[in-house]
Amino acid sequence: MLRVLYAGSPAASSRALELILKDSYMSSSIPEEQYKVVGVLTNPPSTQGRHRDLIPTEVAHYAQIWNEARDDGIVILTPEHLKQEARDQIASLHPDVFICFAYGHIMGPKFFSLFKYGGINIHPSLLPKYRGATPVNQAILNCDSETGISIQKMALGIDEGDILSQQKWTLTGTETAESLLREVALHGAISITTILRYIARNRELPVSVPQHGEASYCSIIKKEDGRINWSDSAEKIDAKIRAYTPWPGCFTTCNGQTLRIIKARDAEKVAHQDSSIPKNTGAVPGTVLSYNKQRGILIQTGDGVLIATELQWQAKKSMDYKSFMNGTRNFIGTVLE
Repeated sequence: MLRVLYAGSPAASSRALELILKDSYMSSSIPEEQYKVVGVLTNPPSTQGRHRDLIPTEVAHYAQIWNEARDDGIVILTPEHLKQEARDQIASLHPDVFICFAYGHIMGPKFFSLFKYGGINIHPSLLPKYRGATPVNQAILNCDSETGISIQKMALGIDEGDILSQQKWTLTGTETAESLLREVALHGAISITTILRYIARNRELPVSVPQHGEASYCSIIKKEDGRINWSDSAEKIDAKIRAYTPWPGCFTTCNGQTLRIIKARDAEKVAHQDSSIPKNTGAVPGTVLSYNKQRGILIQTGDGVLIATELQWQAKKSMDYKSFMNGTRNFIGTVLE
């Protein structure tokens, strides 16, 4: 039986783990393809809320749920760093292969030497495009027409490993980082289960190929990156709001107060359905133009009009545009900054 160590932390990684665990349970009916997740490697609990409660990662939380429901013994490891103590704990599990999706730590040769078949990474881009930590956000920011996942052998260089499989699909221009990561988790988990069954059956990795093409990179996202520049085009601001959902979110300033724009659309995308929606005006970028009861709040940008449909004042709950307008006076004509 193939023994697997899984690493990850956020919700999307938890979703992939769920699907992998369910498949591992079913693999027991075919002994030559059987594999088992013997441990998960995830970030330490974080403090949240007023009482600074320790909250486990989504991956740790799901592993706990699985253990309780199945009376399983998946070991949950939460080291701060992958030093000798952590490596010794991992070695005690006798894992054959390492599967990683959104773990966020750098691994060295001593770490990879713990696994007979090395490490395999789920990377949410068509490598070598968008190596780095934020490929899903970058694809949305760049208004790409397609994206995909790469299942790669892990190497010491960041996302430089050979490709075991790739899958691509078309983007609609309505995805958020959150929704696209859910899709990545589904496709990535299906690809990984196929590979794990292959390794269990053949006692070797599938054939891999080197990455082909010019590499590009994406950077870490900071909270301040969410500030809206109203001189940008409506298309770019629309993409930014979707790329930064749920974090860090996009915000602007209105009369000295922070205002988050939770959901919006480029008016160009709906103007063909509704002739009352202007594609552009001569107003200063950031000007709140009007309120359309059927569509939302219209805001002039550097090129085109943005339609805001969900907004949130600082320290308040988010509201749909109708509720927002009912509770906000003299908003039309305001210039957002």
